[in-house]
Amino acid sequence: MTATAPAPAARKPVEPGAEPPPPERTSVSRWIPAAVIVAVWIVVYFLTEGTDTLALPGVARTDLHDRLTEFNNDLLASRDTNPIMQFTNSISDLLRSVFEWVQRMVVVPNPPRPVPEIGWLGVVAIATYVGFVIANWRIAVLVCLSFLSFGVFGFWQDSLDLLIVTGISVAIVILLGMPLAVLVGTSARANKVITVVLDLMQTMPTFVYLLPVVLFFGIGVSAAVVSTMIYALPPLVRIAGFGIREVPTTTIEATDSAGQTYWQRLFKVQLPMARKTIIVGLNQTTLAALSMATLAAFVNGPGLGKPVLAGLRINDVGAAFVPGALIVVMAVMLDRTTTAASERSEKVARGGGGNIRQRRILLAAGGVGTLVAVYLSRTYIGLAEFPVYTIGDKVATVVNDVMDWVTSTFGGVTGAFKDYVTEWLLNPMQSLLAESPWYVSFIGIAALALVFGGARAFVSALVCLTGIWYFDLWHDAMITLTMTLVATVLVMILALVFGVWMARDRKVDLGIRPLLDAGQTIPPFVYLIPVLALFGPSRFTAIVAGVVYAAPAAIKLVADGVKGVSPTTIEAGRSTGQTTWQEITKVQLPMAKGSLVLATNQGLLYVLSMTVIGGLVGAGALGYDVVYGFSRSEAWGKGLAAGITIVLLGVMLDRITRAAADVRRDDGAGPRRAFHTRLPIGFPGDRKVVET
Repeated sequence: MTATAPAPAARKPVEPGAEPPPPERTSVSRWIPAAVIVAVWIVVYFLTEGTDTLALPGVARTDLHDRLTEFNNDLLASRDTNPIMQFTNSISDLLRSVFEWVQRMVVVPNPPRPVPEIGWLGVVAIATYVGFVIANWRIAVLVCLSFLSFGVFGFWQDSLDLLIVTGISVAIVILLGMPLAVLVGTSARANKVITVVLDLMQTMPTFVYLLPVVLFFGIGVSAAVVSTMIYALPPLVRIAGFGIREVPTTTIEATDSAGQTYWQRLFKVQLPMARKTIIVGLNQTTLAALSMATLAAFVNGPGLGKPVLAGLRINDVGAAFVPGALIVVMAVMLDRTTTAASERSEKVARGGGGNIRQRRILLAAGGVGTLVAVYLSRTYIGLAEFPVYTIGDKVATVVNDVMDWVTSTFGGVTGAFKDYVTEWLLNPMQSLLAESPWYVSFIGIAALALVFGGARAFVSALVCLTGIWYFDLWHDAMITLTMTLVATVLVMILALVFGVWMARDRKVDLGIRPLLDAGQTIPPFVYLIPVLALFGPSRFTAIVAGVVYAAPAAIKLVADGVKGVSPTTIEAGRSTGQTTWQEITKVQLPMAKGSLVLATNQGLLYVLSMTVIGGLVGAGALGYDVVYGFSRSEAWGKGLAAGITIVLLGVMLDRITRAAADVRRDDGAGPRRAFHTRLPIGFPGDRKVVET
């Protein structure tokens, strides 16, 4: 018989006219020992500043890094004899062959023919027809315009290459992910095991996937597909598994009583009833695949990520803006198409598919038109190879001119903001974390984990900090941690301001939420483009990009949490004459602290992911170490060590914030409430049931 934790003391009901109960002292009191720890840490820092920081000069490497590089070299040397490398080589060759076959069909001319197998007109017609078949005519128009924009702006081949990589990856994810989702949805034991693996995968920043993938699959198409597939797998497994698991038990019992077998129950009851949720999972997986396929440009993956990366490297905002904007167009197209497909499947399942006869006529006519377009694209060169336009170059020039005007006009304001945050927040925190002796920072972080998260967070912090120390990048890890914490502070300021505003004003919520949804659709890579133009290459640029990337999810979480506070409690406070400020600070925010902790958790992980990508624009630290490891074969071990260190930082921050939320809940601070929310994991998101 297992012991149960004592239930928290029941709160007295709020009498009409009485003040609402104050926040629990147990959660507030944790700040007292935390303040003491920080104060002692600061004193020790002033006495020991700059000693034993484990900082490496320049691009120096340690023996551990060189040993990891030797491991990489040994594996590469045994490609033809090592069974594992032979297996990965065969997979790599297969993926490359599939990609090249599809590419020849729609983009690259096949040597025996002067034009592709299916020219641009046929591709646009097929994509438009598919949009109409799975959704509606509005989606068909959106798809048609999106594909035309790829060619008009001069990136037809890059756009289709990105779509091909995304499509192949999603197809593989469906083949592998749906069986896992069924296990998650039907077996409690499998759910526990698989969830642990998914948690680790989703805590890992996107950049880190690339190093081990390159080791086993090389660079190019195969590395892009494999890394994209790995990154896009967790959303489908989680969401589809959740949908299968949420099928009512009464329905399951009814099928059991009818004598159905396991497979009959799965295919005739559980999967059909979870159809909408499964398509939502497919939506999230598709957007995640698009994001990772874009980042795969770092390993020579084909697609729009290449011109974006090239523009960022030479600080040409206009050159990076056009392909970046097309990535956004592609993301919106895929998001809206899969969402509309989900809504239509639900409507059809309920018998509301509209005028079936009329739709069949339109489908037949559209099919004929599509076949005609394919025939014409195979016959005439002008309809096979997309015409060359210079619109993209003109837009790039205009963007550069606009950004020059913006920076010259507002450069003083952005520079002052950058200097203020750097001087008063970033530099002091970095000095405390990175310039203290490593063992002082080690003890300080572990002690704070114990205070806020209890024994569980303390153990996790000890393990992760030990790993960070072992991989010989302690100083860089502390700089990255500093940037992550500073950016998270800024994210939470925005989340509190806009989240409370949205929760208290429905019109504001209706106006801002679509912008937040759009922000969560944009791949993280694209956020660097405007921020780089405003702030130039620096660590602050990576911080601002992380803030912009993480803010939408945090704002929505805070808004949903504050909105969920009981109206009765709010009315009771108003009856006592509370001001708006008192109502927000003494009632709504204290009762929504679970959502605030969750928003902090997501903000930390999002920002950590972006500060790594920020290594391209002067962020330095671990992000630069990873990029350096990609670019120099002799530094591969240091890049791998940096990637593992980033994972350890992410796991530590994730476990501390989760444990802090659990400690607060166990203290009885606020009611337990379940709600659904779309949470981007890195990019673009996941749909979870979060209990606060």
